[in-house]
Amino acid sequence: MAKKATGPVDQNRAFFGHPAGLKTLFFTEMWERLSYYGARTFLFLYMTAEVSHGGRGMSDGGAGLVMALYMSSVYLLSLPGGWIADRFIGQRRAVTWGGVGIALGNALLALPIDGAFYPGLAIIAIGTGLLKPNISTIVGQLYGAEDNRRSAGFTIYYMGINIGAGLAPLVGMVFAQGETFKGFLADHGMDPNLCWKFAFAIPAIGMVFGLIQYALGYKKIGDAGLQPTIPSDPKKAAKDRTMLGVVIGGMAALVGGGILLNATGILPMSEDFVGNVFGVGLLIAAVGIFIGFYKTARDQGERARVTAMIPLFIGGIAFFGVFEQASTTLSAFAERLVHRDFLGVSTPASFYQFPNAIFIVLLATPFAIMWAKLAKANKEPSSVNKFGIGMVFVAISFIVLLPTVSSVSELTSYYDTAGKVPFAYDAVSAAGEHLRVSPWFLITLYFFSTIAELFISPVGLSSMSKLAPQRLAGMVMGTWFLATAIGNYLAGRAAGFSASRGYSFLFNTLIITSLIIAAALFAVAPMIRKIMAAKHTDVVLPKATATEKPGPDSAL
Repeated sequence: MAKKATGPVDQNRAFFGHPAGLKTLFFTEMWERLSYYGARTFLFLYMTAEVSHGGRGMSDGGAGLVMALYMSSVYLLSLPGGWIADRFIGQRRAVTWGGVGIALGNALLALPIDGAFYPGLAIIAIGTGLLKPNISTIVGQLYGAEDNRRSAGFTIYYMGINIGAGLAPLVGMVFAQGETFKGFLADHGMDPNLCWKFAFAIPAIGMVFGLIQYALGYKKIGDAGLQPTIPSDPKKAAKDRTMLGVVIGGMAALVGGGILLNATGILPMSEDFVGNVFGVGLLIAAVGIFIGFYKTARDQGERARVTAMIPLFIGGIAFFGVFEQASTTLSAFAERLVHRDFLGVSTPASFYQFPNAIFIVLLATPFAIMWAKLAKANKEPSSVNKFGIGMVFVAISFIVLLPTVSSVSELTSYYDTAGKVPFAYDAVSAAGEHLRVSPWFLITLYFFSTIAELFISPVGLSSMSKLAPQRLAGMVMGTWFLATAIGNYLAGRAAGFSASRGYSFLFNTLIITSLIIAAALFAVAPMIRKIMAAKHTDVVLPKATATEKPGPDSAL
């Protein structure tokens, strides 16, 4: 029987009914998230580990400050990264160079050279700032303005994020903290404390795989993100080039000036001073960005879009400020205060970065069904209301930990009162072992925080993508990551906060703050929709569809 002839594959529907280029971006982002989260799952533990255990011997406050500056810079640099792609090199090249930077930075962290640590973190931050906003922008450009596959396409893309972030904790569990791997190193005549360095090497290798995959699928992306939007007016183009020089020169002068002032003793750069100045800078950047957007808006429609972004931006800051405790405060909590035994298996602290990705996979389908039914009944909440609901679940996640407060308070008395705690799990007196809390407390916390994530993270990213004028697509996407940067900064500083004030004070502060933000979002939601409807009936505040769900920028 003759075989039925098949026609050429429709490249616009070659990947589960979506453009073939989505597959390339899916796997590129998967490897990038595995690379980023692979190192982040154990970075705080590495910095606070004793030097005798291969760590850096830093205090919680010092390590928390580094995490605050590093994690916020990763997202803050999305702003210039998006602008550089928009105006000079295009999103496609930005993704390539960003991936190279991420691989190189992780390679520096893997070197047994103490001086390579901070340059490695800086290069990773720069690389992620180039890659992260621009690959998301390319995903959006695969679809036309009226293509109803857009939200579903972002859902598939987010699955790649979640797969990469979900696998990432294995790097910490197997290499950084795995006793089996330490034994392997010892059996082969190597120092077991080198486990940290081998663990940093895995993300570097992962990003190299991502770059190879991206290069092989480059042509499938078509023209999306290929060309920058260079102003046709030579004067405007020259102004952009001047601005680029000012940005690069200003950053170099700021870093160089700070080093010089500290070296000469004119203005000593203490940890708190650097952290506080950076925080003030983030605030100024946020205000300046929105003023700039508003002033450069071409019409009332664009101004309305800027207004609609503000509550999403503030809600994003609040969410990530609490959610990203996972890599700092909660990482230390798991290392020092939680029983190692879970379902009969000894689990290292990095294991607790894993439940979030599991819950994302388990809850995505029920959420999709729920949104579909609510949309059909015309009862789906607006984006701002979804943010408010998410913040309520964030508060609930930390309410779960309140029953542990008395045990935790007593157990921490076994530690050094200066806030410098022993790294080893068994370093605490055996008398305090019975005070350690059940792993189920943390797992339940991550269950509720994942629900919050499903309400917030995909809604913010997708809404920003829809609200962005085409000429500022990269910059607006970078603005969403600025909210993430501020949230990560607050999460990092909380590690020192909990060391000085205690977990009980921190937990209650996070709960109260989350509920206040939720109430404010619920209050402002009707006003935002009324502004949009009254002035510009053709511009509405977008709602997430049934298929939207987050990744670790989310799971970021």
